[in-house]
Amino acid sequence: MKILSIESSCDETAAAVVEDGRKVLSSVIASQVEEHKLYGGVVPEIASRRHAEAIVQVVQNALDEADATMDDVEAIAVTHAPGLIGALLVGVNFAKGLSLATGKPLVPTHHLRSHIASNYISHKELKPPFMCLVVSGGHSHIVMVEDYTKMKIIGKTRDDAAGEAFDKAARTMGMPYPGGIEMDRVAELGNPEAFKFPRPVVHDAPYDFSFSGLKTAVLNLIHNMEQRGEDIPKEDVCASFRSAVVELLVSNTLKACSDFGAKTLVVAGGVSANSLLRKRLAEESAKNGVRFFMPDKSVCTDNAAMVGSQGYYEYLSGNIADLSLNAVASLPIDYR
Repeated sequence: MKILSIESSCDETAAAVVEDGRKVLSSVIASQVEEHKLYGGVVPEIASRRHAEAIVQVVQNALDEADATMDDVEAIAVTHAPGLIGALLVGVNFAKGLSLATGKPLVPTHHLRSHIASNYISHKELKPPFMCLVVSGGHSHIVMVEDYTKMKIIGKTRDDAAGEAFDKAARTMGMPYPGGIEMDRVAELGNPEAFKFPRPVVHDAPYDFSFSGLKTAVLNLIHNMEQRGEDIPKEDVCASFRSAVVELLVSNTLKACSDFGAKTLVVAGGVSANSLLRKRLAEESAKNGVRFFMPDKSVCTDNAAMVGSQGYYEYLSGNIADLSLNAVASLPIDYR
């Protein structure tokens, strides 16, 4: 079964053709990163306009790359939540128009579920149930994936997401957007023991995260050094900050695996490309007898192939929308 998938939740206009949820026949992405670098982050209005300009050609390129036409496609999957509302609306409305014109079923797909599904592309043998750490610029969740479309939130951030903390700390040090990627690169050159950043604990919820205090600590350190006229050792600050964030993510996730008896662990989301996070999760999983899966870095960030993968399983579960489908800025991953 071939599914045409569309992703426009943030600043990438993407389309793909995916077969049976696992085989990627094409994947096309029109990135806006260079434009948003001028502003130090994504400008929602600009993102929406660029999606509207790019989406027709991106979808056509995806079909061409897959050597397919709409006659070969059996369904259309589209990210409808969560994300920037204006950006989502471009993809949703285009998919609705395409569905109306072709008579193909319309499959609403959740962005975070799609990130988890990126592992189905990278690991054909992976099947639920498993525990998953979902980490991105806007989300940090520990999720029990009971089935392809049935999920339960075990823990989540109480404030900032891990990716947001990385990006804001990087911006304070004058690093280019996207800051998390640059911070990971610079951190490889530094000493992770140079600075002692806090490891916040949510006492009434052992699987939840809190990154706001950690983010504030690094911002205060940088500002105080600047006020004293001191040079900021960026490599050491990045390494120490990255180590603190990763330690929190890994410790809570492995505790959840232990307490819930999960023997398989998966990581997903844009921050799953972080080199230290991948290394530490692999090490701790091995120590605890847990099978560990991580997506190929090519599908860690936003793309439509992951939407096509998850869309396939949503379709099989009967999740078909009519033309009243709307974009939703915020929607829990465990929605029914």
